Amino acid sequence: MDNKQVAAVLDEIALLLELSGENPFKARSYSNVARAVEALDFEVETLVAEKRLREVRGVGESLEQKLEELITTGRLAYLENLRRQFPPTLFDFFRIPGLGAKRILTIYRDLGIQTLDELEAACMSDHLAHLKGFGAKTQENILKGIAFAREHHGMFLFDAALSAAETMRDHLAASAPVQRIEIAGSIRRRKEIIRDIDILASSKKPEALMAAFVNGPSVASIAAHGETKSSVVLGTGIAADLRVVTDKQFPYALHYFTGNKDHNVAVRGLAKNLGLKLNEYGLFRDGENIACRDEPAIFKKLHLPYIPPELRENLGELEAERMPRLVERGDLVGMIHCHTSYSDGTCSVEQLARACIERGYKYVTVTDHSQTAAYAGGLPPAALNKQVKEIDALNKRLKPFVIFKGTESDIRVDGSLDYPEELLKKLDVVVAAVHSRLTMDEAEATKRIVTAI
Repeated sequence: MDNKQVAAVLDEIALLLELSGENPFKARSYSNVARAVEALDFEVETLVAEKRLREVRGVGESLEQKLEELITTGRLAYLENLRRQFPPTLFDFFRIPGLGAKRILTIYRDLGIQTLDELEAACMSDHLAHLKGFGAKTQENILKGIAFAREHHGMFLFDAALSAAETMRDHLAASAPVQRIEIAGSIRRRKEIIRDIDILASSKKPEALMAAFVNGPSVASIAAHGETKSSVVLGTGIAADLRVVTDKQFPYALHYFTGNKDHNVAVRGLAKNLGLKLNEYGLFRDGENIACRDEPAIFKKLHLPYIPPELRENLGELEAERMPRLVERGDLVGMIHCHTSYSDGTCSVEQLARACIERGYKYVTVTDHSQTAAYAGGLPPAALNKQVKEIDALNKRLKPFVIFKGTESDIRVDGSLDYPEELLKKLDVVVAAVHSRLTMDEAEATKRIVTAI
């Protein structure tokens, strides 16, 4: 198992422990180790083989044994036992804003409710309002949350979808004969919200590739299994498609399955005006395919500059005389709003700074949680003063690199911040954030934020 898969298992255990009513610190310990595993520059399998798992921050004897079992066998009895405690439909409740594990557990144990439909029916019949710790307002908010969850069902943030897609792509590349393989669709266009994963590959043995796809480690169910296209649903709920073409067809298929519908229609129209026909199988003139090794060659044949995937939305890219230069990783000069091991981060201030220096950055801004966020290791004033002194000393040693001193200060209910003014004045940056009383009405919430500003 790779690091992303291991981290996903640890996060699931943390969620199940929270749902079980376990000590929140125990649940958080699994989440913290998940972040530490994700941050490793090498595969965690190496640590297992070399008996060095204890080097990962937060890994003790018990977790070491669990990770060894997971990584060497691909299964974990502890996780399977936790899963058996709850019906899988119960995890849909976490999509309801403001409904945490403690309340979900109460709903499940006291009312026996297992699905969103049952939960909605209980709210409509006023059963939830009479449950201890709930009330009419909470019931009303849960009804709104159910509507929200349904409206956004099947939508995933880009980072989560990209991580799942990369894991699947790498699994296929290592498990079956592949000539070329790429992530396509809205992920390749870097859309903020993703509905599904599209992977395109060329191979001389498509049946082997399809078998590796439908039997992948993250697959929960198989929707379709064909010779050139298969569809699955991952354990996270996101749907994924794999299409396999010949290597000659690959460039045309990659273009076709990357652009949105409007872009593809516009490009096909442009090709038609040039006496050509473009589809996912080739670029044709009078029925004869015009050989193109890659996407840039296709655009050149259409008298177009190469259009980066992010711009293939039919928003003027075909009419532009030249493509704008997109922001790239090399353009970044610093990192803003970073947490360290002082609160809920995974590395020290110096480790964070040196990682930024290695990447060629000029600065980093340290903004750990403030004292009100005790659940996330928020810093009491004495700890923040200690961090300020540490950063001052590091800035002298690491010149010309700069560590900016900051905090993610909680906005209290009355709009005040939770550090005294004389302490805030020692900082370069103050991020003000709301983490409590999230159910205020619009007028109260607006007053709170404006007061903070």
